[in-house]
Amino acid sequence: MTTSTANSDPNPNLKPYKFNKKTNSSQSLILKRKLNSNPNPNWAQLQSKLRTASSGKQPNLNLNLNANDSVLGKRKDRPSSSSESDLPSGLNPLSHDTSLTKVLAIDCEMVGVGFQATKSALARVTLVNSWGNVLYDEYVRPMEHISDYRTRISGIRPKHMKKAKEFWAVQQRVAELIKGHILVGHALHHDLKALLLSHPKADTRDTSEYEPLRRGSKKRALKDLAAEILTVKIQQKEHCPVEDARAAMYIYNKHKKVWEKSLKDQVRPKNKLKDKKKKKKRLDADVKI
Repeated sequence: MTTSTANSDPNPNLKPYKFNKKTNSSQSLILKRKLNSNPNPNWAQLQSKLRTASSGKQPNLNLNLNANDSVLGKRKDRPSSSSESDLPSGLNPLSHDTSLTKVLAIDCEMVGVGFQATKSALARVTLVNSWGNVLYDEYVRPMEHISDYRTRISGIRPKHMKKAKEFWAVQQRVAELIKGHILVGHALHHDLKALLLSHPKADTRDTSEYEPLRRGSKKRALKDLAAEILTVKIQQKEHCPVEDARAAMYIYNKHKKVWEKSLKDQVRPKNKLKDKKKKKKRLDADVKI
């Protein structure tokens, strides 16, 4: 029975060889030499391209790749093509000025308390001025037992509670500092809720609520806003309230002029309406008299 040559044979120039158990070792050696002397043409092509690459020339890698493959390899193994991978990390103060400016930014870190740590409690609070300099930064001892330090995100550890201040003392100091000032932050309602404080709506600037910074109806993460607007990476691992407060402040500063103008434009119609109501009341009073 003779074997026929197939179209898929990588070495069509070689005649088919019929192996026999009685073939001696010398004949096997001759066969191997013949095979090595006429290698697969695809393999020879790849070898020549690799030699070209090692010599410093640009190879023309026109390889037969599967639909899911590429020269870069599997997608999960590729280096990140996103510009975020090249962004610097961290934010620094813009000046040495440590004064209490008209605008302040706040950020808080929470820990889990109560059964199964489902409730959040204040564990650290930071205030920075317009230049990003820290005015106040304190660890806070929650009023309830800490069930989960949430260290992976909060950065809070048991050792920090050794030097932590009582909640009421921190709350009072923060209230004194922010009174009469514009307060900037990201998702400010969470921070104020943790502090059990309120702040006039007219004096709050929330980067998560400002419409030009949102994506349609969706709020955006501070991390994404910092990457896009400040071209800096934050919150890579554990969150730092100093860094987050600076990010919120610097984002506000970038949009300050337009932001403040839009607020004034919103207030004017309301003031006109109030003035009209007051005039109407006066006229009605005069008519009665």
